[in-house]
Amino acid sequence: MRDVRTTVSELYASGETFALATVIDTYKSAPRGPGASMVVSTSGEVTGSVSGGCVEGAVYEEALEAVRTGVPVRRTYGVSDEDAFSVGLTCGGTLHMFVEPLDRATFPQLGSVLGAIDEHQPVAVATVVSDPSEADRVGRRRVVWPGHAEGDLGPGGDRLADALDDDVRGMLAQGTTGVLRYGADGQRRGDELEVFVASYAPAPRMLVFGAIDFAAALADLGSYLGYRVTVCDARPVFATPRRFPTAEEVVVKWPHVYLDQIADQVDERTVVCVLTHDPKFDVPVLEAALRTRAGYIGAMGSRRTHEDRLERLREAGVGERALARLHSPIGLDLGARTPEETAVSIAAELIQTRWGGSGRALRETDGPIHRDTDPSEVLRPDSVGALDGPKTAR
Repeated sequence: MRDVRTTVSELYASGETFALATVIDTYKSAPRGPGASMVVSTSGEVTGSVSGGCVEGAVYEEALEAVRTGVPVRRTYGVSDEDAFSVGLTCGGTLHMFVEPLDRATFPQLGSVLGAIDEHQPVAVATVVSDPSEADRVGRRRVVWPGHAEGDLGPGGDRLADALDDDVRGMLAQGTTGVLRYGADGQRRGDELEVFVASYAPAPRMLVFGAIDFAAALADLGSYLGYRVTVCDARPVFATPRRFPTAEEVVVKWPHVYLDQIADQVDERTVVCVLTHDPKFDVPVLEAALRTRAGYIGAMGSRRTHEDRLERLREAGVGERALARLHSPIGLDLGARTPEETAVSIAAELIQTRWGGSGRALRETDGPIHRDTDPSEVLRPDSVGALDGPKTAR
């Protein structure tokens, strides 16, 4: 819902009933992952996507029906199903969908959920999507914050709520979205009852040091990819919001001073991109960055600059294991020239690091196109040596 929250917010504020279709589970080469959403208004207007076009038409009809009847529905589309194949799911995967009608009466906490997402506060929505023993429970939900939870799961739902709140908080801490399964009365060893948990952890941060044209292009792309982008430079004439309109904030400070000040906010999902390629800026900030838990630390510059930078960092007391975390020269070898192309090169390396991709052309690889690797197992401070190919943006 994060990607369609502007439309959801407008429809919710208007008091209109609308349908929210969400991917709750996938198998093999599904086009979109769990949490991908599509909104359909009463008038039939569509926002968002659940399959990149494969089953949108069928889901759209289910959404209109949900608005008309007020009844949520769980559907599965797979290549082995004739109906699913006829609507276009030819990629070989399976999509499990949940389509539900929403309005102020059925989801009174939705405004608070949207507010938490906008304010980068953690919140999760746990929705019962299947319950063979209690059909009326389907569509009921719990909204879970780190300190409290709200939502009625129906008669006898207290045991389920207790188990669910604990499990959902664990998922929220990891930023995980997916399906939990319980017994009919909330037993953890059962699997009759399915609950889809959509976790809205704060968006990961991208810290870009160096207010140059390459930084402007990277800020644009980083924001598009869902990062909260900060651009930092010690030179006030260059570090201005007007030059970086897509950045969430522009900070005028020495990079290493700023990074030290926010070190407790840097986690395994944080991306640090040092684009200054000036030793008086990049050596101190890289020394500070390599002390943090940042999942990705990259630095721009030529190979000669890279070797000089490594020697300076060693002289500053940075060990070899820490230096192995450094992606420098930054980016994948795409032959990039312009700031925009270089930003794509850097973003490509971020995606490769996150999901463990090879960096090769897909036509040269075998196996699944969409990896199921847990990002928390790949993008972490000790994942050295994750990239074996050329490391250059140019």
